[in-house]
Amino acid sequence: MRAVIYARYSSDNQREESIEGQLRECMEFAAYNDIQVMGNYIDRALSAKTDHRPEFQRMIKDSYKHAFDCIIVWKLDRFSRNRYDSAHYKALLRKNGVKVVSAKETIAEGSEGILLESVLEGMAEYYSAELAEKVVRGMTENALKGINNGGQTTFGYKLNAERRFEPHETYAPILVEIFTMYADGKTVKNIVDYLDEKKILSYRGGKINIMAVQRMLSNRRYLGELKFRDIVVPNCIPRLISDELFEKVQRRLETNKKAPARHKADEDYLLTLKLFCGKCKAHMIGESGMGTSKVYRYYKCANTKKVHICDKKPVRKEWIEDLVVKNAMEILQNDELLNYLAETAFRLQGEENPRIPHLKGQLADIEKRIENLMGAIEQGIITDTTKDRLNQLEKKKKEIEIAILQEQIKKPFLTKDQILYGLEQFRDLDVSTTEGKQRLIDGFVNAIYLYDDRFDITLNFKGGTKTVYFSEIEAAKNSGFKSLTVPNRMPPLSRWFFIWYTHRSE
Repeated sequence: MRAVIYARYSSDNQREESIEGQLRECMEFAAYNDIQVMGNYIDRALSAKTDHRPEFQRMIKDSYKHAFDCIIVWKLDRFSRNRYDSAHYKALLRKNGVKVVSAKETIAEGSEGILLESVLEGMAEYYSAELAEKVVRGMTENALKGINNGGQTTFGYKLNAERRFEPHETYAPILVEIFTMYADGKTVKNIVDYLDEKKILSYRGGKINIMAVQRMLSNRRYLGELKFRDIVVPNCIPRLISDELFEKVQRRLETNKKAPARHKADEDYLLTLKLFCGKCKAHMIGESGMGTSKVYRYYKCANTKKVHICDKKPVRKEWIEDLVVKNAMEILQNDELLNYLAETAFRLQGEENPRIPHLKGQLADIEKRIENLMGAIEQGIITDTTKDRLNQLEKKKKEIEIAILQEQIKKPFLTKDQILYGLEQFRDLDVSTTEGKQRLIDGFVNAIYLYDDRFDITLNFKGGTKTVYFSEIEAAKNSGFKSLTVPNRMPPLSRWFFIWYTHRSE
């Protein structure tokens, strides 16, 4: 098997040693599992809460070349701490024949492994959120004390040794002049030209542009306010602009303000990469169409859209998503099933570490060599070389025995109660929101195959396949199964969930 290693650290508190440690353990994992490492992708000082990572994106792009079969990460949180990004990119990688494996987390193959991986990713996201909360608390305390939280220093100020704001001897008077010019009728362009003519540069040594001046003119920090998130602390830093001058400038800005552009909201298609056509097995893709007074959204078979080789009818987006969420929530109400899933996931964590058989093999080999040397000694073959070699083997034997013990005493990543708690949290999801529906679908739904008379839903555990039959197809025609023609009046929700027969395979 060919593999690449992806390593990452997120902050200045972690250095190259962190990368070296990740690479070393990933290489050990590859050696133990007879995996050939083709190369490395490394992102430095970049958070996994976002996918805006250059090497990560290059790795995803390279997966289309089919040059490697898997990606080895130290732990899953190195790949992503955002479950939605993780699910999206793993789906792309699976399409390219590439899987993501963890060097430090033992996750079995199969449906239970998918569920366990989802729980681990949720825990990583929880840790990231908890860490962010601690950082926010610290930064909030700084704001209350008038201490700068970092970033570029605001034009007109400087920071002292305690990171507190002080008026800048040169730039503070220039800032007052900028406000005065605008209040007196000068345009922002006039002010930029004036600053350029006087060769007044920004703190970074570049020219001050129109956007920079506009930000200055609306920055309430010049009134002595320090804001962090939703907290505004008045009179905690030196004031540079009077209330009268600031208000006069704001009135001019409001008068000159252009009408904001109208933005078209993007709709989330929750079943993307999970909904398949029952006829041709192709993905069903989100589409939209304009009705008499609003936009209607639906899923359409990719082969119908692109090459017209499938006659599967489109299905209304809200209708199929609500049905999938409803069935998944029904599964979650089964206490016996959740307990089984938690026990299975816990048992999978307790499976023997793949490093232990390798270490035991080394130990058996060394014990055989020691036995041979002892046999030679018993026959009277004793030299300095024999003694040195015996000491080396005894020392190596102790090292391997310690390594085996260390591997054996490692605790599971999560206790059964922790796993069960994580699963039970899905019951409390607010599925009336898009976010709640998406979390439920990402955590439990593996795939949905949609036919004209039914859909098969596969959940992320063994035996979690469910078939829902649609009775009275004629009653469902207003939900988008017959055509894309949209009725003037949407049928009530009670009619959408018409009579259906449920069967879950044993």
